[in-house]
Amino acid sequence: MSQYELLNNIKHKDLRVVTRFGREFGDDIGMVVAFPTEFAELQREYPIFFRKDGESGQWQAVALLGFERNENLFLHDGRWNASYLPGAVAKGPFLIGFQEQRIEGELRREPVVHVDLDNPRVSFAEGEPVFLSHGGNSPYLEHISAVLRGIRDGVEAGAAMFAAFDALGLIQPMKLDLQLDEQHRVSLAGLHGIDRERLAALDAQSLHGLHSAGYLEGAYLVLSSLHNLRRLMAEKQRRLRLAAEIG
Repeated sequence: MSQYELLNNIKHKDLRVVTRFGREFGDDIGMVVAFPTEFAELQREYPIFFRKDGESGQWQAVALLGFERNENLFLHDGRWNASYLPGAVAKGPFLIGFQEQRIEGELRREPVVHVDLDNPRVSFAEGEPVFLSHGGNSPYLEHISAVLRGIRDGVEAGAAMFAAFDALGLIQPMKLDLQLDEQHRVSLAGLHGIDRERLAALDAQSLHGLHSAGYLEGAYLVLSSLHNLRRLMAEKQRRLRLAAEIG
C-alpha cells in the first residue's frame, strides 16, 4: 500500500531517502516506463520498446532492463550500472500531484510534490536529506523536482507522440528470440518497436508532419536504442557463466 502525503518542510523536516539499489527497494524489475523527454539519454544504454498499458489500453514506452519479469541486469551489489538512471527509478518515493491555488486572483491547478511514506526508500535515519536544516530544499530535492518535471512533460508529450506513430502504422510487434548460449534461449512477447521499413517508406507530408511536431527524432532514437540488446545479452551471458562456475 502507498501512503502519499503532500511534501512539507515542517512535517517532513527530518525525511531522508535511501539512494542505493537492490531487491529490497523493488529494483528487481525487467522493464521500466520510459518518457520521450529522456529518450536521448536512454538510447545510449537501454533498449526502448512500446507496449500497451494494461489499465488504459494506451501505448507506453518502456526501457528493457532484463529478459525475465524480475531480472534487472543493471543491478550489481547495490549499484545501478549505467551512467543514466531512468526517471521512473530516479524519482524514488516522490510523484507530482496537483493542488488548486489562487494566484493573482485566479484559481489554478498547480503541480506539487507528494511523497509515499510507505516506500522502502523512505527513512529518518539514513540516506539523502530532503530538506536543509533551516527548512530549504536540499540539492537532492532540487534534483528530484527536475526529474518529476521531466516525467510530467514526458507523459504529456508521449501520449501525442505515440498516437501519431500508431496512426502511421509505425508501431509494430517485435518477436524477440535470442540465443544466449547452447543451453539458454529467451523469447520476449508483447513488445513493439518502430518499423524501420515503414518509417523509411513514409511520404514527404507524413515525414514533415512528424518532424514539425518534434516526433521524428523520437522514432529514430527508439530505433537506435536497439543496439543495446547486445549489451544486455552480454551481461546475461556473463551471469550465466558465473552461475555455472559456482554451481
